[in-house]
Amino acid sequence: MNNRTSTITRQTRETKITATLNLDGTGTHDISTGIGFLDHMLTALTVHGGLDLSLDCKGDLEVDAHHTVEDVGIVLGNVVKSALDSSKITRYGSSRIPMDESLGWCDLDIGNRPFLVFNAEFVCEKVGELDTQLVREFMQAFSFNAGITLHIGVNYGENDHHKIEAMFKALAYALKSAIRINESGEVVSTKGVL
Repeated sequence: MNNRTSTITRQTRETKITATLNLDGTGTHDISTGIGFLDHMLTALTVHGGLDLSLDCKGDLEVDAHHTVEDVGIVLGNVVKSALDSSKITRYGSSRIPMDESLGWCDLDIGNRPFLVFNAEFVCEKVGELDTQLVREFMQAFSFNAGITLHIGVNYGENDHHKIEAMFKALAYALKSAIRINESGEVVSTKGVL
């Protein structure tokens, strides 16, 4: 198996982020974004996705969390794309994850056709220090920079923490399935390329 790892550093006037990802990991993580609940969600993504992720972000949280959350999504998308040889993967993934009263779902295609369908509504403005409206911003930044068609949401639920965590875990399992090495070695596309 090829070494499917990558390191990305991105610096703007708003954030400085370095991320190292191993797609064939064991869930090892060292994550610091300055937003505890986002760290918790990225930890869930790595543990359930079987990824090793080291990510450090210094952002302008004195302004608000928007730049940090969006830029972490951008970097995570970039590091996934960089670590992948998409011509050798299963490509598609799908998952439904229950989290107590909530049911999250995710369907994705790593086909270099970025798109987001996001279907979730939240009651609270924040979970911890994470603005709930930024969950969509994260998913959009991630999907567009990874080259993923991402459909993600919650069928039902009452607790916003549970709804968001169910979505991140569903993303983890769908991604885990989609990045598996395709044993035939063939490109999974009628075009012959992704």
